Amino acid sequence: MSAEHAHGSSVEVAARVERRWATIAVIIIVAMALLAAFAGIHRATMPQPRVEITDPSRIHLSGEFVESNLGSVLEANGNVTVRAIGQQYSFTPACIVVPVDTPITLRATSADVVHGILIQGTNVNTMLVPGYISEQLMRFARTGDYLMPCQEFCSFGHEGMWGKVKVVDKTDFANRAKAGGRLSCVGQ
Repeated sequence: MSAEHAHGSSVEVAARVERRWATIAVIIIVAMALLAAFAGIHRATMPQPRVEITDPSRIHLSGEFVESNLGSVLEANGNVTVRAIGQQYSFTPACIVVPVDTPITLRATSADVVHGILIQGTNVNTMLVPGYISEQLMRFARTGDYLMPCQEFCSFGHEGMWGKVKVVDKTDFANRAKAGGRLSCVGQ
């Protein structure tokens, strides 16, 4: 076998291998583009599994978001439900108290414009849209104070719209809950 024939054969093999890898790469790119298009179209056309509405002009007067019902409450099953309202330029309550290592359901809405709740240092991030109730499940692994800014620009004064989440020991929370009513840490 001559050197030229061996060289020609290796060039053919290399070209064949490169074509195979190029074909595989094109197939992967096309498959990823199709998956991205399907996911984008599917999510854009599918409604949310559960949409709850409320009348933003009446939330302070009756229903779930009256002032006496805002804050944290210990449910019979041991979970905690927190109800809050975002309104220019504050959260009500401004300080939410919850127990550590407990399933928590945050139910919130907006009284006026679109706001957002972002609890720093966690993956809690939800929008508050007037007329709709946002529900966010959360659990805190450690005690401490977490800042809660509005992360949706809501007008002038937006930069001062901050709240706080105070995560306390389960025993401390249970002692506070014995008194009944809704809990918050406003003024602490």
